[in-house]
Amino acid sequence: MEWPERKRFAFTVFDDTDAATLANASPVYDHLHQLGLRTTKSVWMFDGERRDDNKRIIGSTCQDREYLRWVLKLQSQGFEIALHSATWSRSERGKVIEALDRFKSHFGDFPKALAQHNDTIAGESIYWGDKRVSGLQRILYRLAMLLKRGSRNDYQGERAGSPYFWGDICKDRVKYVRNFIYPGINTLKACPAMPYHDPERPYVNYWFASSESPEVRSFNALLSEENQERLEREGGACVVYTHFGKGFTVDGKLDPEFRRLTARLANRPGWFVPVSRLLDYLLERNGPAVISSAERAALERAWLRHKLRTGRS
Repeated sequence: MEWPERKRFAFTVFDDTDAATLANASPVYDHLHQLGLRTTKSVWMFDGERRDDNKRIIGSTCQDREYLRWVLKLQSQGFEIALHSATWSRSERGKVIEALDRFKSHFGDFPKALAQHNDTIAGESIYWGDKRVSGLQRILYRLAMLLKRGSRNDYQGERAGSPYFWGDICKDRVKYVRNFIYPGINTLKACPAMPYHDPERPYVNYWFASSESPEVRSFNALLSEENQERLEREGGACVVYTHFGKGFTVDGKLDPEFRRLTARLANRPGWFVPVSRLLDYLLERNGPAVISSAERAALERAWLRHKLRTGRS
């Protein structure tokens, strides 16, 4: 892969806004800004339901004026602002549309990238739960979910007639949606077709994959010096999916290993741009990819193996 400006690899982060607040996220972004690393910060537009089963993931939303001012500052500094669903709990069609309209009002346009939030009580996610996969993979997924936590796969975002249907809106307003997630640092190696269109899931324009590091410890492991060298050697691209609200800042201080590893990364010849800019480049360079059934099945098998081992993603 040839990268712009004669860079040798590409690196970015999609920051899932779960548990993020101004207090625990702003030190991370101050550090990234100083290093010249430009990434993608997702937001919720509205506060949601507060239940016993979602206490640990609740964070700030754009209803908080001080938080919103800070997010707008990030945008002015070159960070991408993306969406993580309307809120942390399920939203019917009208609420999703209101969230997208509010996003455009705040940030100047509809979100280019979306990572869907998974409420434990189903909801509006599109092609989610067992519908992320096909055929045998779908059967295995259903069995695994029944064994682990019961059947909670009734996501209805693509189901016309459902109060949670908004597939037509997604098709019209959102360019990229996050799907499969893999353990290695070279996301492009795991999913060379990204961004790709899946004809069996037509309401999503393009899907993209990511590398899993849900909190600071796994992020540091993914970003080890050995893995940084591998990414550069392979000339690949890494899209980390993480939560900067989970352990990166403690008592106002950044995790020292995170600080050290990102500083080392910033000194490497990488192309450090937000997620959508990286995906736009891949799309422009390689042309629109329409994934085949065989390619999809390979991605699904690799993802399902990872999910069954880790229980995440």
